[in-house]
Amino acid sequence: MTASPITPAESPESPDSPESPAVSRALHSPVIAWFDEHARDLPWRRPEAGPWGVLVSEFMLQQTPVSRVLPVYEQWLTRWPRPADLAAEAPGEAVRAWGRLGYPRRALRLHGAAVAITERHGGDVPREHAQLLALPGIGEYTAAAVASFAYGQRHAVLDTNVRRVFARAATGVEYPPNATTAAERRLARALLPEDEDTAARWAAASMELGALVCTAKNPGCARCPVAGLCAWRLAGKPAHEGPPRRGQTYAGTDRQVRGRLLAVLREAVGPVPQAVLDTVWDEPVQRARSLDGLVSDGLVEPLEGGMYRLPQT
Repeated sequence: MTASPITPAESPESPDSPESPAVSRALHSPVIAWFDEHARDLPWRRPEAGPWGVLVSEFMLQQTPVSRVLPVYEQWLTRWPRPADLAAEAPGEAVRAWGRLGYPRRALRLHGAAVAITERHGGDVPREHAQLLALPGIGEYTAAAVASFAYGQRHAVLDTNVRRVFARAATGVEYPPNATTAAERRLARALLPEDEDTAARWAAASMELGALVCTAKNPGCARCPVAGLCAWRLAGKPAHEGPPRRGQTYAGTDRQVRGRLLAVLREAVGPVPQAVLDTVWDEPVQRARSLDGLVSDGLVEPLEGGMYRLPQT
């Protein structure tokens, strides 16, 4: 069997199409059964997490592994168990509590979402997908994930792990495109079970399969519950075509400088003078550029007299 990617001309009714109902049904049961047995016990999957816990986890897990998120997540929910608790604090406190998770603008966006939830929705994370999408910092993926994982709704949840599973199992290619395409969205919708509860379970199960088995490097095909159906495996695992997939560098980048500057400000109990910030990085041009970027992003607030602090408003 040789699988080929979907093209717009393909009919979803064709029995060989990755979008056909027969393909969908064949994938659902084994993946969900595998998830029931192998799913990790993560705090945001527990009933007590509630919609707020799910929302916090989705912000933290963007481009960050579970092992790094777990301790920060637990501390965050202990300090701010409800959106209103976070909304009542200065945004700089969210940045401080974010610690070394990276991409700290997510902390500001989560704080903004908490404020909006408190002001617009009485402190409860909204159920409706459109209302979730209207919150600050929430895009298509996060809105679908919260609606699905927190409220058991039927939505196509497309993160990197899910996209990789679908690329391999359904379309026969090793990796999905760099950016989500219309064809991927169409395929994800076609693969959704009709039943709402099953669809929510499928979303979580396909994501976990990508995280634990159908990984970017060294996929565990021998442990995969749908190995016998996987178009990529059945095609002989053809190598990825296109530009090489590059990992992100960190050492020596502005991201590293920004991280060091923020670390000083997070640990300070008050405003920090420019002279102290100047000690974190030897190269003055890059240091100044990184500090200016933090100010532009709203992560750092400049004060008179060459002082800086985390944002208070």
